[in-house]
Amino acid sequence: MIHKTWYNHETIKQIKCTNTNAKKFTVENVLTPGKTYDVKNESEEFYFVVDDTGKMGGFLKDYFE
Repeated sequence: MIHKTWYNHETIKQIKCTNTNAKKFTVENVLTPGKTYDVKNESEEFYFVVDDTGKMGGFLKDYFE
């Protein structure tokens, strides 16, 4: 249940979205290329950030630099 408190955690780092070219999922509705996002948690494949809708989301690292 730790994922329910990630929104309130301090920011680990900031990353910039470089693209929204998703093969399988619709990402362009929640991420903006060129915008900087606060990383609240990270795994081997995903960054967990507060997206443009104001909700916590897990996104592949391929979308960020």
